[in-house]
Amino acid sequence: MTSRQDPLLTAHDLRKAYGPTTALDGAHFSIGAGEVVAVMGPSGSGKSTLLHCLAGIVPPDSGTITYQGRELSALNDTGRSALRRSEFGFVFQFGQLVPELTCLENVALPLRLNGTGRKQARQTALTWLRRLEVDDSADQRPGEVSGGQGQRVAVARALVTEPRILFADEPTGALDSLNGERVMELLTGAARSTGAAVVLVTHEARVAAYADRDVVVRDGKSRDMEPVA
Repeated sequence: MTSRQDPLLTAHDLRKAYGPTTALDGAHFSIGAGEVVAVMGPSGSGKSTLLHCLAGIVPPDSGTITYQGRELSALNDTGRSALRRSEFGFVFQFGQLVPELTCLENVALPLRLNGTGRKQARQTALTWLRRLEVDDSADQRPGEVSGGQGQRVAVARALVTEPRILFADEPTGALDSLNGERVMELLTGAARSTGAAVVLVTHEARVAAYADRDVVVRDGKSRDMEPVA
């Protein structure tokens, strides 16, 4: 399977098991710079495991993952952590914001961890909150905002470092359809504006409709679906 453009990240013959349970059984994947790819499949199909392997969160048992010519398995923990801090961004189903921090501080956190000064980090974070239309929540804590607002804050946090790849695992799974649609509009729009590729795990066709193409995962195997002309 190959992307329609030069691949930014590729995976070949990935296998991963958790005890007797096989999560991935020879999965393949490819994504180009600026491309949005939806990874679809039923619950338990292996799609989230595929995302976690692609992002360097968990290592596959076998197979290769190459990012910009570098094999992820050749990187040590420090190297993979550095990628996740600066070149990979993450949005999860429940946002996973730090409850003790304000929304502005949550968005600024990745920049601060990368060494950006406090003032600059806050200014950049506020810019991203405006882009995601939640700057009025800057001084509120995650528990004080709605689910839709909180997920937009999580998207702002994921994109604040302008990563090369955004990994989104069921980003609208905890939202109603109206809030989910708006989050997807803002997420894909903001990612495209920075040229970020998006790996979007979902089981919902309406969410996958925002992608350029679909990859279907079933029983740990992947199949690339051709985009509709």
